[in-house]
Amino acid sequence: MPQFDTHFFSSLIFWEVLSFGILLWILYKFALPPILEGLETRERKIRESIEQAEQNRTSAEQRLQEYEKKLQGAAQEAEGILNEARQKAQRLFEENEQRIRSETERIKEETTQDIDRERRRALQEVRGQTADLALLIAEKVLSRSLADEDHTRLAKEALDAVSAQQPKVGGKE
Repeated sequence: MPQFDTHFFSSLIFWEVLSFGILLWILYKFALPPILEGLETRERKIRESIEQAEQNRTSAEQRLQEYEKKLQGAAQEAEGILNEARQKAQRLFEENEQRIRSETERIKEETTQDIDRERRRALQEVRGQTADLALLIAEKVLSRSLADEDHTRLAKEALDAVSAQQPKVGGKE
């Protein structure tokens, strides 16, 4: 077997080591720099991306805090507006209630005055009709030729009857 020959075997190892060394030198000189440069570029891009992500996270946290502050401010402002609206509504309610009370009192007073006026007018009409009735009765009595004492007595009785009936018609006086 020729491959186990020491002379042949040592020469084979020499050439293998030499070719391997040349291959390493070629790789180191031509292939390794672009690979290392690519790795460094990738490492730099990853580092920049991490830094940019950190900056974005910090910025986002700051914005979040600002938005939370604005949201709290808006909530407080909304609460203030609601309180003001409640107070205004309460004030309007009280004003309307007072206005309605005064309007009710005015209408009540006017109605009472109208009722009193109508009652007086009705009493005047009743008195007038009673006087007319008394005169009619007096005419009929006179037509029967009564004595003067009878006329006076009948007129007085009619007036007394009318006077006695007037408080019953009006209700008060």
